[in-house]
Amino acid sequence: MPKVSSVIVPYAAYLRVYEPLGAFPEPERGHWARYARRPDRPSYQDELRRSLADLVATPPIAVPVRESGDAFVLEVDGVVCVCPWRTRLRGWQALEELGAELPPPVLDAVLPPVVRRQAALDYERWLGRNPDARPWIRTATWQVPVNWFVLVTDEERRYDKGTAEAPPVLRYRTPMVQARRRVARALRTLKESVGEGPLIDGLLDVGRWLEEFHPRSLVELDYGGLVHVLPADELADDHSAADVAEGIEALRRGDEEAAGEAYARLVERWRAVRDRRSAN
Repeated sequence: MPKVSSVIVPYAAYLRVYEPLGAFPEPERGHWARYARRPDRPSYQDELRRSLADLVATPPIAVPVRESGDAFVLEVDGVVCVCPWRTRLRGWQALEELGAELPPPVLDAVLPPVVRRQAALDYERWLGRNPDARPWIRTATWQVPVNWFVLVTDEERRYDKGTAEAPPVLRYRTPMVQARRRVARALRTLKESVGEGPLIDGLLDVGRWLEEFHPRSLVELDYGGLVHVLPADELADDHSAADVAEGIEALRRGDEEAAGEAYARLVERWRAVRDRRSAN
């Protein structure tokens, strides 16, 4: 595969779903089966490098012209699972959200209005032909949304501090059935104790998304590029999933003080990340 760039693009976390090959209809299933046997599959950073290369083009390419034929691949207990990139679809969806992230002058400088308008028209036409399309990957910049931590437990946490040749890794993986069960339990507790709010809205949204996939899928929460902005000692001590689980369990017991303490730890940890965003 040609080398696009040696740049590592940081500051994004990912929620991925890996579906077993049997979940895909033919001929897509055959494509992924052949793809999984390739020794030269791209890495997690390659997708970001390609996106960066598109943005620095003149004029910038807001959304790839063709859908990606790449995916991330896992083999668990002899079962091959794939997570298609679907870069084009995710590019369109990200473009819709970009207006809330950047001031208009900055947005116009990065992606001129004419480029955005054309991308929006292309997406509208494509969506008319593919109304049930959904991405296998969700992305969050400069944060891990609190509702993502509900899907996993501290026992599923994997932290590798990395080496001079390999970056650190902090991620969680869990079976789909467990992720769905945790969403349902958390929603029950939050609706009884809080009633409404952004955490409930976020959980409802991610819960609906998970229902789109095969029940034998795997869910992965990956800190991705955030490992490049957090000091090693903070990464090693980051047990955000445990804090979220502790807070929800405290609410279930009616212990608001314990729930507040768990939430305070979470807020303090992620405030440091937001401060770095402001500094940039």
